[in-house]
Amino acid sequence: MTEPFTNWAGNQRCVPARRLSPSSEGEVQAAVRAAGRAGEGLRVVATGHSFSPVHLTDGTLIDLERLHGVIEIDAARRRVTALPGNTVGELGEPLWAAGLALANQGDIDAQGIAGAIGTATHGSGIRLGSLSSMLRRCRIVTGTGDVIEIDGSQPHLLNAVQVAVGMLGVMTELELEVVPAYRLAERVEHWSYEEAIGRFDEHVERHLHFSLFWCPVERSAGLYGLELDPGKPSADACYVKIYDEAPEDVADSTTLGRRVDRSHRIYPMPEFEPNFHELEYFVPYERTKEAVGAMRELMLGSQPDAVFPLELRTVAADEAYLSPQYGTPTLVLSVSGEAGADYWGYLRDVDRLLGGEFDARVHWGKLHFLTAEQLHERYPEVQRFIEIRRELDPSGVFLNEHLRPLFA
Repeated sequence: MTEPFTNWAGNQRCVPARRLSPSSEGEVQAAVRAAGRAGEGLRVVATGHSFSPVHLTDGTLIDLERLHGVIEIDAARRRVTALPGNTVGELGEPLWAAGLALANQGDIDAQGIAGAIGTATHGSGIRLGSLSSMLRRCRIVTGTGDVIEIDGSQPHLLNAVQVAVGMLGVMTELELEVVPAYRLAERVEHWSYEEAIGRFDEHVERHLHFSLFWCPVERSAGLYGLELDPGKPSADACYVKIYDEAPEDVADSTTLGRRVDRSHRIYPMPEFEPNFHELEYFVPYERTKEAVGAMRELMLGSQPDAVFPLELRTVAADEAYLSPQYGTPTLVLSVSGEAGADYWGYLRDVDRLLGGEFDARVHWGKLHFLTAEQLHERYPEVQRFIEIRRELDPSGVFLNEHLRPLFA
């Protein structure tokens, strides 16, 4: 028996039959073929930042840490080619040195880049897509152990692989479209709920990145290490983050709440140990105020289970079949249950509200309650994805007990 695997947050665990760390595409092929011959499953894990059971298996669990490095940066084409073992954060400095940057990032940059792409990990900005939307080409080892290259000449395959949750194959090389390097000027402020939500649309349109944490009760902010103004009420209050491009004549600054620096240094929040387990649902952006108001009412009536802040972000529309943003810009609502507590009743209430009344789509790396019926109702191209999955992995090597009921 191998060492048990436990994810970053400590809420998912498995004991795989074997754990492998391949150092070449050929070794990945060998692992996939061996799993297929044995009739076992194979899943890939990077840094284990998913709260959902997407990476669990009792078969072969592989990591891609040894497939690491930046292969090429093409400044003229604004492309970076990298191996999947890099974290999101590790791309920052090499890109900066070439005069480039990722168009957007999330609060955490420790995820493996391939896993972040496969689960549609994102930042915030109504004109900015997820990391998945930046993928322009990749090589994958399919369920038969064959290697295929996917790019824009095969749009149906590219749209499938951009958000594939590891079900089409093991990614061994990827190429992302990036943007000219830019610095960000940060504004972190303490607003009332009315100030933040009343003019939410205006702020989203005005700023490159606008996001916030709504804190329902006094102790909410402290649970995420958010520092609110002690001179203002901390219950029913918002910790607001605004990032805009910094003009060239504005100097770098390390002043907290007013930092100015390279984009990849501003986006990530300080590292912290997860004391929460997160659910993240996406609703059409035009229903923002209705959805936020309904969530506020639910959370205020669900104390003490609903003590963690509600994070609100936006993401641009894209064309990836399993993307929460397929065909529509979205509002992202991130909801947390307290680690060690029985939070399931509260999160199921959130699911009934956002799923039942707003047809919410889900973050594949976060907790969710999506059924196969709901999947087909809310994701217009899911059947096309399933057909591609069956073609590239006919034996279901890359499925596990969490994914099989949805995608077999």
